Amino acid sequence: MSIVQPYKKEFTHSYTSGAYATIELIKARPDIVETVLIHSAFQHSTQLEMLCVQNKIPFEHNDNAFRRIRQKENSFVCGLLRKYPSELEPDRPHVVLVNPSDMGNLGTIIRTLVGFRIPNLAVITPAADIWDPRTIRASMGSLFHLNFRHFDDIEQYRAQFPAHRLFPFMSDGGLELRPDNVPAQPLFSLVFGNEASGLDERYRQMGASVRIAQSPHIDSLNLSVAVAVGTYLFCGAYLCP
Repeated sequence: MSIVQPYKKEFTHSYTSGAYATIELIKARPDIVETVLIHSAFQHSTQLEMLCVQNKIPFEHNDNAFRRIRQKENSFVCGLLRKYPSELEPDRPHVVLVNPSDMGNLGTIIRTLVGFRIPNLAVITPAADIWDPRTIRASMGSLFHLNFRHFDDIEQYRAQFPAHRLFPFMSDGGLELRPDNVPAQPLFSLVFGNEASGLDERYRQMGASVRIAQSPHIDSLNLSVAVAVGTYLFCGAYLCP
């Protein structure tokens, strides 16, 4: 019987919360799955068990485990997984998040990037934990289709990817983006700041600052919404493969 406990950032393992994220984990990275826990209230256990058998993944029915890890009441499946290293693709566009603090936003952004075919995320620390089960749940398991890496600061990122042109998203950015005026640059990095503070002035000198058109009745968009709009505009222009 698997011994599980509430997640902590220093652990070398994490877990998925919910059937959908667990199934995505099994399909994308079966090699890192330790075991799958199934609650007695789950109504589709036969299909999940067959998927585990096909991928040679052990599973068990263990209601007590769900109480120990404080799962949501409507979550009846949990996948225990080993954390793994990841690297960014050097010849593909990136999104850079500077000190994101909300795990729900981070997970939603991951899902957006995978959906818009920019599955390369650089995270400038300190930041929300990408491995936290709440982040994984918000990503709906798309984390396992993402290339990601953490950096201590933006300079470390720029040193590794000098060919990428930076486009910092700022509320007073120099170019107001429209579908017909996205800058012509096939290798780009879209840079977004923290939910509360955004990007400071030094980012304006690092690339071509841009802004998303919005009414004067709000001061900014939610971070995950801004990333969705920005990536959609750039991928619409470049038809990211």
